[in-house]
Amino acid sequence: MVGTPQTAADGGRGAELPDPATEAFLAHRNLLFTVAYEMLGSAADAEDVLQETWLRWAGVELGTVRDRRAYLVRITTRQALARLRTLGRRKESYVGPWLPEPLLTAPDVAEDVALADSVSMAMLLVLETLAPTERAVFVLREVFDLGYDEIAEAVDKSPAAVRQIAHRARAHVAARRPRRVVPAVETRNALDAFQRAVETGDLQRLFDILAPDVVLLGDGGGVRQAVLRPIVGADKVARLLAGGWSRGAHLLSLRPAHVNGSPALIVRLDGELDTVLAVRVDDGRITGLYAVRNPEKLSHMTRETVLSR
Repeated sequence: MVGTPQTAADGGRGAELPDPATEAFLAHRNLLFTVAYEMLGSAADAEDVLQETWLRWAGVELGTVRDRRAYLVRITTRQALARLRTLGRRKESYVGPWLPEPLLTAPDVAEDVALADSVSMAMLLVLETLAPTERAVFVLREVFDLGYDEIAEAVDKSPAAVRQIAHRARAHVAARRPRRVVPAVETRNALDAFQRAVETGDLQRLFDILAPDVVLLGDGGGVRQAVLRPIVGADKVARLLAGGWSRGAHLLSLRPAHVNGSPALIVRLDGELDTVLAVRVDDGRITGLYAVRNPEKLSHMTRETVLSR
């Protein structure tokens, strides 16, 4: 498999400078990955899209390119759209709920509130409800602030059509997204209370931190045991978590981490990565729990992924 160019620290020891095409690709690589990931919800597929983008970019005559960043985003968007349609067919046969692939991110991602919100589990699940072109237009316009003319070239639509699609997508997302952007400290406080409740087996404390209509989604991909349908309600969710984790409590550890730009918990069982638990918080209580257990989706939890916009 042909890989994409990667940045390398040579410490000034005489390494050859990259050619202009490689230099441009490397300069925008983190941005391109973020575009692809927000469109696909899958880091593995986003990496594949970057590889395809590089192969196409390497064959472009740079003298004909007016704006290299825009051109690269256009290639990435088109490749991601093609991949998104394939993913849609794949998800139809997926065992149980499908959740986005979690990314271990640096704490400073949370400082870019708009970026952190756009890659959160809750927002990525909302984006899943959009049609492929709507998703591309929404991401490029609302997250990356591209102009309608640029987006039109990326999705092969007229600027007027893109404006209509953007309006429709914005209304769709507004009706389904969390009511407000929650500060990281509020999410961290809720997670701390949740972690203490689980570690002490305090069922009442667990009830107190869960919203009455909390929803638990689990993604085992048919490989690991997970709930096959959403579990709704504080009583059901608390008893399920307390019962499931109490059986191996002496082998269980919960550690805070930053996942998709927000505070989350990494669950290890007997020292091995078992679950990534992301949450949605409203008014200080947990309204959504997203438990990713599918091993194929946990490969990006061993190193931080750099996101950019």
